[in-house]
Amino acid sequence: MLTLVRHGRTVANAGGLLQGRVDHPLDDLGRRQAAAVARSLVDVDVVVSSPLARARATAEAIASVHGLDVHVDERFIELDYGDYDQRPLSSIPANTWAQWQADPEFAPPGGERLLDLRQRVWPALESWAPTAQDQHLVVVSHVSPMKAAVQWALGVDTEISWRMQLATASICRIEFRGARPSLTSFNDIHHLDGLV
Repeated sequence: MLTLVRHGRTVANAGGLLQGRVDHPLDDLGRRQAAAVARSLVDVDVVVSSPLARARATAEAIASVHGLDVHVDERFIELDYGDYDQRPLSSIPANTWAQWQADPEFAPPGGERLLDLRQRVWPALESWAPTAQDQHLVVVSHVSPMKAAVQWALGVDTEISWRMQLATASICRIEFRGARPSLTSFNDIHHLDGLV
């Protein structure tokens, strides 16, 4: 099984800011979320993480519960928001936001296209899929790579990204029937009940 985990909350998440490659650590709630995710996962065999601190800290919380090491895979890094990194979404001009949602070729100034994201995340998933077919693989990443992973599992295009919401410290699960991925849960946050 492949379990996808979005990292816990950061100050940028709490402030409603776009957060791409800026390397914020988890805030206090984010650390509690990471611990809650770690407690909720069972029989984990392999833990993989984005290189960014917020994902690594979440992955390390999971790995420590299961006596494992964290494997860093650069391909699971967040979408590069370029000049929009750390800006509130409300500051993005409406016409730019509409173009971003309508055109998978769009890239923020100095940033990355959703197609670029897919072209690194899908091969990463293919390379880790044999592991997930035999073991419980946990990948800790970010909202955009997780959406790309869901697209991969469902066999759909990038446009679906704008129709998905993923909470911090949420879990998605992908199971395999042979080599074929199948999405079995999306944006699961039951393990966060009671956290404020």
